[in-house]
Amino acid sequence: MSRTDFRTAALDALAKKVIPEEHFEFSMETARDNFFKDTGMLDVKQDVHNRFRTNPKSMVSHMTDNLDLIGQEDLLDLGCGNAFVLEHLRPHLADGTITGLDVAPAVLDAARARMHGTATPCTWIEGSADDLSMLADGSFDRVMANYMIHYVPDLDRCFTEVRRVLRPGGIFQLTTDRTDSMLEMYQVHFAALKAMGAPKDLIKATPKGRLSLDNGAGQLERHFENVKRVTWQDQLRFTDPEPFLRFYQVGHNHCCASSEPDERLDEAFFSELRARVRAQVTETIKEHGYFAVTKYTGSFLCS
Repeated sequence: MSRTDFRTAALDALAKKVIPEEHFEFSMETARDNFFKDTGMLDVKQDVHNRFRTNPKSMVSHMTDNLDLIGQEDLLDLGCGNAFVLEHLRPHLADGTITGLDVAPAVLDAARARMHGTATPCTWIEGSADDLSMLADGSFDRVMANYMIHYVPDLDRCFTEVRRVLRPGGIFQLTTDRTDSMLEMYQVHFAALKAMGAPKDLIKATPKGRLSLDNGAGQLERHFENVKRVTWQDQLRFTDPEPFLRFYQVGHNHCCASSEPDERLDEAFFSELRARVRAQVTETIKEHGYFAVTKYTGSFLCS
């Protein structure tokens, strides 16, 4: 097993037992009004991934390599968020342009502030990724959509629009997860829910199951002649349960259980849930020295 290959037969077998076929589904409106009403969720995920990753090559570096930039490209980022990725990409576009589109005003404001004063021209658009009517045909050399495609209302329309605005020879990079990514987090979460006798409809996989690394190629091949999958792995390792709990609670809304209001689930429910998860994580740290969260992710490169 290489240094950056974290898959094992034991993890693959565990995934078949733990990860359910049904996945959460959330609307664009829920994402805009709940998840991204501020940058809190993004900030936590980005901080934790940077501080606790094991792969010496970051996910952003993986994305940058895939885009094969020479510095003069016009790039469109669908669901640009707080411009965390764009900030790292910008030096590779010194003589190009950046256009960031997002449905959430708060994160667009954060992106605008983050990139303010850079020499690479930046344009910010509030809108949905399945309506790019404000953009001309063949406007971009590169288009990317990172960990957001599952929120887009009309995927076929989105990919048709991307195909339209992409120049000949351009690359569309769509980055997403496998449904068993972060298996260990889901394992302790589901174990805690079951011990509490929680509603069975909370036992669902990540919403990225709508278009994952496993099922995305077929959807993309209807719109692009060439679709290549490039995978990437990482393993977050925690020797203290508290940063993991922050990642679990704020970064992932208790594995989506607290993503939308639910009258069955009050603060006492989530307090007990976190306590049970914390106990499991603490026990694993005592036994193994750290608690691991394995990331199975990657990108589709489409042209």
